[in-house]
Formats: sequence, structure tokens, C-alpha cells
Amino acid sequence: MNDPSAAIRLTRLPSGLTVVTERMERVETVSFGAYVAAGTRHEREAENGVSHFLEHMAFKGTERRSAVAIAEEIEAVGGQMNAYTAREQTAYYVKVLKEDTALAADIIGDILTHSTFDPEELERERGVILQEIGQANDTPDDIIFDHFQETAYPGQPMGRPTLGREDIIRGMKREALTGYMRRHYTTANTVVAAAGNLDHDRVVDLVAGHFADLPAEPAPAAEPGRYAGGEFREDRDLDQVHIVLGFPSVAYGDADFYPTMLLSTVLGGGMSSRLFQEVREKRGLVYSIYAFTAPALDGGLYGISAGTGESEAAELMPVTLDELLKVQRDVTEAELARARAQVKAGLLMSLESTGSRCEQIARQLQVFGRIVPTAETVAKINAVTVADVQRAAARQFRATPTLAALGPAGRVPALPAIAERLAA
Repeated sequence: MNDPSAAIRLTRLPSGLTVVTERMERVETVSFGAYVAAGTRHEREAENGVSHFLEHMAFKGTERRSAVAIAEEIEAVGGQMNAYTAREQTAYYVKVLKEDTALAADIIGDILTHSTFDPEELERERGVILQEIGQANDTPDDIIFDHFQETAYPGQPMGRPTLGREDIIRGMKREALTGYMRRHYTTANTVVAAAGNLDHDRVVDLVAGHFADLPAEPAPAAEPGRYAGGEFREDRDLDQVHIVLGFPSVAYGDADFYPTMLLSTVLGGGMSSRLFQEVREKRGLVYSIYAFTAPALDGGLYGISAGTGESEAAELMPVTLDELLKVQRDVTEAELARARAQVKAGLLMSLESTGSRCEQIARQLQVFGRIVPTAETVAKINAVTVADVQRAAARQFRATPTLAALGPAGRVPALPAIAERLAA
């Protein structure tokens, strides 16, 4: 991994911080990011939303830079800067021209180690987040996923909303942000990654300097997810009822990870998928329907999302359930070949982006503890058989389901009826 001629190289600093890079000689840019293995599932109940709040505050000023200065310095060189919060990770990243790599490392290191959390900026950003929560609550095809997650994992970190709850955000103190950052933003819990036209040794030197003040301590472990399943239903005066039907699914390292990914594509991953063809094209019951997988370190969720009119809701669910039953016993080689092609094309196309490569190598280290060669991933996708996909379908669709329905939901079948039909 430290062969100077290798495209991907990894160095662990004496502090415990991991630095990984991928050299892409034919591009003129570098993507640089810090990926912290902490997100919503690492929050205590009374601090729900702190990961996301912290992400917002990171760009709001450091000991050396104001919020305006951070934005101006990046945009003065034509760079792009962003961040995101997920259930298991928070990321801070920039994309710059190759000659501005030092600035990228300086700014990301600065915001992770010297943010000031100015009280005025904190109050201003609190208002922004409350607006974001309000917007999500007013967007049914967005908020339905929070209800789905909470129903699948009730009363535990894996089920809480990433944005946080309005009452908690309103009362969150500065000390909650600084305390969470001190516990979780550590060298053992962070991977600094870069991809593009770069020199690994130079990046390592930059990281060693700009991240020197990152605490070198172990971070608290996340609470294990305990899938329960159940039903959420809320009647709202909407034109459509928004539905998510889901099941417990597989973790990243599970033997059925790739069969489940291909199952998702066969069932609801494109215009040729079974659900799209049967539910939309043949019956005209929806505008949008798709299947998705949401893997985690210790489990995951598999879901089908759709929106439909009140009069179509009664027909939509039985048709969907029939497809879940059929795919357990009948998958064709042609369907599997299309699914393989879609998944491999998505993977290989992502390799052309420095941002995607930067995120991918960091995430692989945090999930698998190593960089997974692309050829290995492609081989595992190619090795999936029809029997593997059918087995993955049976494993998931015979488990306790989770149903979330929002809108004119009276004609959506109840969960016991859904479970009974799937057990047939």
C-alpha cells in the first residue's frame, strides 16, 4: 500500500490518523476530505441532531478565519466546498485545482481542529436548521423516510432523524457541540482522503501539519441497531399517499450483500425493473416506484418507495407484494445480466470522479478496514447467481415488515394483512 508507484497509498501517522490517497494523473483537480466515523447513530437521545448541527457550524469560523473568509478563500481559487451528515459518517470535503491542494488541507484541517462556534453564528445556524426541519416536514416524499426509519428502529439511535428534533435543536447548547466533537472527532475515528493529480507524500506532510491538533483518543462505540418493524400511518390532506415498505436487510460484510444489491436492481432499480414495468407501465398506478438498500455496519434496511393516488392505493400494495413473492422463485438470467450491467456501470463510472474516488476509499477503510480493489468488487458482482438473488429475496421478504404511509392512507392495507400475504 506504500509502494511509491501505486495509484492508491495509505499512511498511518504516529497520532493514529489515517491518510489515504489515489493518484489520477489524467485530471487537473484534487478532491480532499475528512471522513469522521460518527453520525446520527452515535448521538445520545438528548443530543439528537448534534452531528448535523456540527456539520453546519464547521464552516462558520475558526480561530484564523471568519465564515466569510472560509468561503472567499475557496472560491477565490475556483474551488467547491461541502459537507454531509449520515447515520454512520460525517464528511467535510473540497475540490480544487491540483495546485491548490495545500489550501484544501489547510481549510479542512482548520475547521476540524480550530472551529470557534461563535455564539452569534450558532444562533443564526440554529434558525437555518429549524427552517430545514420545517421544510422536510412539509415535504412528504422526504419526511416519510424518517418515519420509516423510526418505525423500523424505535426508541434507539438508528431510528432517530438526522436533522434532529425541533425541540432538541431549539435547546441545544454550544457545549453539546463541543463535547460531541471532542468525543468523536479523534484521530482513531477519522480518515483523511484525497484523490486526483497529487503526490501522496506531500499530502501526508500537509495532513500531519494541519491536523496536528486532532485529539488522539479512541471514540465511543455506537449502540447496536435492533430492528423491530411495525407500522406508521398518518392521514394528511395530500393528493398522494406516500408509502415505504421495508424489511431488515444485510450489513456491508454480509455474504448476501451483492445478491441483495442485484435484487434491488432487478426489482426496482430502473425502467426495465419489475416494479416499474408492472406497477407504472402496465397499470399506471404510480409516477415513481423504486427499491433501495440501506446497509450499515451491523445490519441494514431494504425498502420499496412509491407514491400513488388514494383510489389507486388499494391496488398498488397487492401488486407490489405479488412481485416480492415472484422474485423469490423466478429470476431470469436475462434480468440478472441487466442488473449486473447496471451495477457495474454505476461503479465504474464513479471511478472517473475524484470526489467519488475520495469518498469511496475513505469509506472502504472505515467499513472493511482495507481498500477493496475494483476487480474484486466486479468479480463478486459477476459471481452472483439467480439462486443467490432468490435466496436473498426470501431471506428479507419473509422477515417482519415495516410500513410507513403518509397522506390519504385509509386504503393502504394494514401491516398484518401485508405480512400474511408475504407468508403465503
